[in-house]
Amino acid sequence: MRNITTKKTKSYQLVNRKVPYLFILPWIIGFLVFTLGPLILSLIMSFYNWPITSEPTFVGIDNYKTMFTADPQFYKSIIITLKFAAIFVPLNLAIALILALLITQPLKGMKFFRTIFYLPAVVSGVAISIIWGWIFNSEYGILNYLLSFLGIEGPRWLVDPKWALLTIVIASAWGVGIMMLIFYTNIKGIPAELYEAAAIDGAGPFRQFFSITIPSITPTILFNVITSVIGALQQLTLVLLLTGGGPLKSTYFYGLYVYNNAFKHHQLGYASANAWFMFIVILVLTMLIFKTSSTWVFYENEVKKEGKKGRRKNENIKRI
Repeated sequence: MRNITTKKTKSYQLVNRKVPYLFILPWIIGFLVFTLGPLILSLIMSFYNWPITSEPTFVGIDNYKTMFTADPQFYKSIIITLKFAAIFVPLNLAIALILALLITQPLKGMKFFRTIFYLPAVVSGVAISIIWGWIFNSEYGILNYLLSFLGIEGPRWLVDPKWALLTIVIASAWGVGIMMLIFYTNIKGIPAELYEAAAIDGAGPFRQFFSITIPSITPTILFNVITSVIGALQQLTLVLLLTGGGPLKSTYFYGLYVYNNAFKHHQLGYASANAWFMFIVILVLTMLIFKTSSTWVFYENEVKKEGKKGRRKNENIKRI
């Protein structure tokens, strides 16, 4: 009887161990088929001359040599993308943080504003491109129409090389809803006692913001910085639909460069090499951000450990 009971118990435990994997099996299949599989295939393709209409031929690292030595547009698109990221990332973080601070205020109607601020994040990139195309149109756009009431002649937003990049930045910053909610959730989790103690000590709102709020949400800032950098370096939809890389290739982002090499010039192998270069760039930047995060990111668990160590040191000193 004991043997039978032991076998049943072991079989029951084995089933319990396997059941969780059944629930995540759809995700695992989707990851293997739609993410890992294409990723490995693109790496293989990067070593081939892979036109759409003919057989691929192995060329080794020639695609990478061409990219670095014989394609000036490669460097131009990187510079444009880095300029965009340098403006977009801090602007995106600032807008999301300001909105998060606003919706944490205990005022009536804040639930409505949370919904309004978040809505652009669920709208498709194509719809956003159409809306901003109407807003920034230099002839009948609503933005220039409103500026005319102030006696200001609006610029040619989408057709002037001086303004086109800034236009893409503004349109891209429209979808900060997800980042705003992440900041909002973190800010709401900060204990109210910290603010109350700071107010008693005479700290004003600005002092509380920089001494309590910012240090408490630095892990969230780290996460949002990384996701913003990745999103900025992969920007494609808005550029493709609003400017097509123009005018005069002033908004010819790296994502559009890869897209055109693949589907306009039909060089799938070369485009795969381009994509893998950007993958490495994103990986390196992410590692650098993580490396520097130890100097400015505040983790509560680490501080608690340091506090315990400090108490032990103080106790030892007292004993001495």
